[in-house]
Amino acid sequence: MYTQEVISKYGRLFSRVNRVNYVPVVAVEGRNAIIRDLSGREFIDFTSSAAVMNVGYCNERVVKAIESQVRRLNHFTFIYGFNVEALELAEKLAKLAPIDSPKILLGLSGSDACEAALVLARAFSKRKYFISYSGSFHGATVGTTSVSGIGLSTKVKEKIGEWGSVVFVPYPNCYRSPHPDNPVKCMSHYVEKIKEVLEEVGDDAAALIAEPIQGDGGIIVPPDNYFSEVKKLLDKYGVLLIDDEVQTGMGRTGKWFAIEHYGVKPDLVALGKALGNGLPISATIGREEVTKSLPPLAYGFTLSGNPVACRAALAVIEEIEERDLLERARVLGKRVLARLRKMMEEHELIGDVRGKGLMIGVELVKDRETKERAIKETKKVVWRAYELGLIVFFLSGNVLRIQPPLTVEEEVLDKGLDILEQAIRDAEEGKVGNDALKFVEGW
Repeated sequence: MYTQEVISKYGRLFSRVNRVNYVPVVAVEGRNAIIRDLSGREFIDFTSSAAVMNVGYCNERVVKAIESQVRRLNHFTFIYGFNVEALELAEKLAKLAPIDSPKILLGLSGSDACEAALVLARAFSKRKYFISYSGSFHGATVGTTSVSGIGLSTKVKEKIGEWGSVVFVPYPNCYRSPHPDNPVKCMSHYVEKIKEVLEEVGDDAAALIAEPIQGDGGIIVPPDNYFSEVKKLLDKYGVLLIDDEVQTGMGRTGKWFAIEHYGVKPDLVALGKALGNGLPISATIGREEVTKSLPPLAYGFTLSGNPVACRAALAVIEEIEERDLLERARVLGKRVLARLRKMMEEHELIGDVRGKGLMIGVELVKDRETKERAIKETKKVVWRAYELGLIVFFLSGNVLRIQPPLTVEEEVLDKGLDILEQAIRDAEEGKVGNDALKFVEGW
């Protein structure tokens, strides 16, 4: 079967509700940060398959754990019975979580983990409103779509309606704030926005749901003290903090949970994506009193706590611990940021570089003064990078998403950055034709 044949069949058989195109890579094999396609060509993957493969493709420890487990017990219901693997994972997560006396819910995806947090917050508080952020993305269920402020979710809500009452506030994006060169004034500006909303609906707000670094909204890193100031305001009104770590968790930013960068303890945490390193598993971790708000089996799925997925997640945690990948993410992240900021000095297309650990965004703009988003140019960079052997996606229309595995070899990382710079240069010099725009869609 050839690449074009596969892509054509995808168009005929799969609903576009379910997916979107970036580059025409039909993956057949993966090793750490390298993907091999149908033709045998190799690509460096700077996406970790949408921030999932934190310990790399076909990680030896994870593969062995899956193989061993599936030969012993591939499923035994967690929602009606007991399996040891789910228990061992819960014990691990309880020790890691930035929550006192935590209780664990297991699920299948980041969407259902965030949905669980919303349901529990409403049941516990008996309050009407949720507070969320413009540009946020928390999932594709009805509840998580309702609290997502990204453009796609807004279009979906126009079609299907919303679940409950949601008030949106601007996420602290200093690059696009009224005070781009003053972090203190930037933080005060956005904290004031939260204060205004809480003064209006705080007594009737169940929770604020927040990404500690906004992911699909464009890899936006808030000022260092922002969330600590916000938490003080939430506590004043008795509003819970839901910490969406689906994209930021499992070491991606150099901490187990990105919220730890800010010294804040949330009431509920949602995990997904990298927890299973490719297997579908999620977790919602919450304060015990919050998780007791619903009756038994009020929020569970038949395949929750699947022993194979749990064993994979345990192997992921072991890999991160034993290889000290939190520190590696911090070290490599600084290296990547330094290289990208050097690129920024030489390439006018780059308007901003930001991130923590190996969660980094490169914002491309038509003009640094106006900060007009370089939508077409971004697509051309993605396409040219693909032609040169690098897989990179974009978010928010113009922000390149740099999220390689935490295990990426340094020489592979450097080669990928070389390719990225060449792709940016070629796009700037008009060497990438408009044909690229026909395939690269993004969202």
